[in-house]
Amino acid sequence: MEFPPFAPFPPPSVRKDIMPDEWELCLDAWLSLAQGYLLLPPEVFSSKIVKDASVARFLSSYVESNAQNPNSPKSDSKSVRLRRTCYLLTHRCLSELKQKPPLLLEWQFLSDLSILYAESPSLEPLLQSLWRTQDLNKKLQRHKASLIQTFEDAQKKDEHPELETTLTRKAALLRACPAYGQFLMLGSDFLDAVSTLYATVASSIKQRLVVIIYRCFLSLLDPLNPKYSMLLDYLYGLHSFQNQDPLLSALCSSTPFVRKLRRRIAGPEAIRAEKLIQQLSSFEGAGTLPPRRKRPTGTEVSKGKGKQKDEYGHGAFDGNLHVHKMSLVTQIQDLFPNLGSGFVIRLLDEYEDNTEAVIAHLLDGSLPPHLKSLDQSEDLPDPAPLNSTDLAPHLPPHNSPPLLPTRHNIHDNDAFDGLAISPSQIHRGLRNPSQTADTVLQDRSSAPNKAAILSALAAFDSDDDERDDTYDVGDVGGTVDAGSDEVDADGLDNRNEETLFRAWKLSPEVFERDAATRRGKARAALKSETGMTDEGIEGWGIMSGRDPRRLR
Repeated sequence: MEFPPFAPFPPPSVRKDIMPDEWELCLDAWLSLAQGYLLLPPEVFSSKIVKDASVARFLSSYVESNAQNPNSPKSDSKSVRLRRTCYLLTHRCLSELKQKPPLLLEWQFLSDLSILYAESPSLEPLLQSLWRTQDLNKKLQRHKASLIQTFEDAQKKDEHPELETTLTRKAALLRACPAYGQFLMLGSDFLDAVSTLYATVASSIKQRLVVIIYRCFLSLLDPLNPKYSMLLDYLYGLHSFQNQDPLLSALCSSTPFVRKLRRRIAGPEAIRAEKLIQQLSSFEGAGTLPPRRKRPTGTEVSKGKGKQKDEYGHGAFDGNLHVHKMSLVTQIQDLFPNLGSGFVIRLLDEYEDNTEAVIAHLLDGSLPPHLKSLDQSEDLPDPAPLNSTDLAPHLPPHNSPPLLPTRHNIHDNDAFDGLAISPSQIHRGLRNPSQTADTVLQDRSSAPNKAAILSALAAFDSDDDERDDTYDVGDVGGTVDAGSDEVDADGLDNRNEETLFRAWKLSPEVFERDAATRRGKARAALKSETGMTDEGIEGWGIMSGRDPRRLR
């Protein structure tokens, strides 16, 4: 039985011009042909696929077109059946045929296949078994060299639209096929190229590069084929690069890689990795990845207040989305294009708009059960129309509040406030900037008359002073002994100086500081005559010994 050839699946730019009735006929034709091929026995199926290249062209065009918008169509449409049938046909071509169509071995097709059927549990075993074929190894070896060259060329450009698409495809293929990550990590050339590119590109590209390296490192921790030694060599190399490689810091802070490494590594390499894991934990703490939130137990009594919640505890969506939140949705969909906008909104609500936490849990596959059970292709509903411009119809209208009182100051209603001042009197800064202190002193036009100054000085009597009655009896409040013999302090000092000088000339030993001299009769007589203490007499002797001029 001969089948007609497949027509290629049209891209979105052509599909929008096809009428609905014609599109339904195309879907029916593709479904009939694909189901006919699936019903063929293995020998006939292999011969027909080898002879008819239109099957591979149709599958490649279908996967490429739908990978740009991987959200699932409605469950009751023919598009869902065509998507399922195309996957079954692709699976049979890649698993049964000994001579596989070269078009189905291109990395672009495998990446788009990983995006479109990311949730299929049989995709990873299919790609892992496909990886063992020699044809695929040869194709991807050439592709690795071209990818490294693309990274080197991107360092010389400011915009990288093609690089973003390439990295998004790579991340999907690495997630579905760990063997591809191990292939890229053979040799340090790929890691060196990514690390060099990371320091020169924008933040959107950096995020994709972190996801690529995260998936490559996880492939080296694959339980079925681990390569611990290679992974530790790369990590030590990145960590020793200027003590903190920015790529390694971003990897540990924005992804759960350190937790994965600590949990999965085993055997003799675990001892070697202990110190490295401790050092990487410092990067892990510096990131923005928060701990998982503890879900409420339901024991708290709800009072019916607050925003409306849906059945999962998230804020109910009314169709109006803030532009900032829409930008967060776009960031996540760039890395996971198979997720619908409505599902991403629920993830952002769960993790409080933290995109790093959402990406980490998606990469880790550690979403809570209530999120895993949701439709991941859910789109946003249409925005609800605004029936009224009144934002609070339940509140009664009220009068406008009175205006605040006007403040007054001392300058109100003066000449300047009333605009009665002459413009010639208004100036900014100094009135005469060229005037200095010397010119002011030399200007005698406004100086007082010399004759007036002399007459004022002549009238002043310097001897005419008021009597000082500060210490009068009536003012002091007591009596003053006016007859007491006051001792002149200067005279007393002079007499002591003479006495001490004579004692010094006669016997300098009198000024010694030992106990015997202090108890001697000569010291006692000197103290009695001068009225000074031992310390004062000895101090006078010390100062005289230091300054001989005092003895002249």
